[in-house]
Amino acid sequence: MTASDRHAQLLKATAKRLGFDFCGLAKAEFLAEEAPKLEEWLRRDYQGQMGYLANHFDKRLDPRKLVEGAKTVVSLVYNYYPEQVLPEGSEDIKLAKYAYGKDYHEVIQKKLQEFLTGLHDEVGEINGRSFVDSAPILERQWAQRAGLGWIGKNSLLLNRRLGSFFFLAELVIDLEATPDLPITKDYCGTCTACMDACPTEAIVAPGVVDASRCISYLTIELKDAIPSSFAGKMDNWVFGCDVCQDVCPWNRFSKPNQEPAFTPSSDLATFTSKGWKELTEETFKKVFSGSAVNRTKFKGIKRNLEFLNLDSPAN
Repeated sequence: MTASDRHAQLLKATAKRLGFDFCGLAKAEFLAEEAPKLEEWLRRDYQGQMGYLANHFDKRLDPRKLVEGAKTVVSLVYNYYPEQVLPEGSEDIKLAKYAYGKDYHEVIQKKLQEFLTGLHDEVGEINGRSFVDSAPILERQWAQRAGLGWIGKNSLLLNRRLGSFFFLAELVIDLEATPDLPITKDYCGTCTACMDACPTEAIVAPGVVDASRCISYLTIELKDAIPSSFAGKMDNWVFGCDVCQDVCPWNRFSKPNQEPAFTPSSDLATFTSKGWKELTEETFKKVFSGSAVNRTKFKGIKRNLEFLNLDSPAN
């Protein structure tokens, strides 16, 4: 067994010990095939107000510019599918499943730091950085290269054993490890369920999402007023959106996560439409303490509720 093989085994064993569902490895190099795709996506202004996505273009395509001497990109999958979906009747206000529990950035970043510490203990001094939706890195493309899945028509990574309700995280390290084989087959076939179901027609081509039309963008990233052209199309989503995942046939393989931090608080689990409509800043802080929902702040949630005609500015 070579040193690269041993390192690969160590990385995957560590990932399993820390509760990650899958771990895949890819050689750190320039993503030549992705460069023109990213350039065209930005040229069409599909990023909306997320101007930061146009920054650090070269770093997004080459992880060696993020970590000097980088040799391996470690891609990790962490399941967040809930044991029970919060009430979502036709009149219920909807919250993306990833936001049910504690903020995933903090939960997973803690595990990534433990991962790096463990590597130092096992192999000595290494140079590396950890990322969880926190840096200019094309995480889905790296996960595909690492054999963890393929990019579906909704632009999300799909895994044949787990679907798509999971977080992606990465370690970029200067440790040589035997890479995995990439997934080259598109297992979506002729299915267009996600494209057909998107309430705002944000999926403009297979694998291409106009983020400026996506409900997740409109309810979280957009800081201005939601354009009136989306009135009646928000499907009662107040933070994020799961429609393209909910209709995906591969998500019949979703399994409840095993992370206690992702369990909804009793306050959120019993929250009613009436609670949403009468939401005060005090209640918001109590119910969403430590939650990713804080990203849009109370002001943003109130704006979203008002746009859904489920609240009045007077409240």
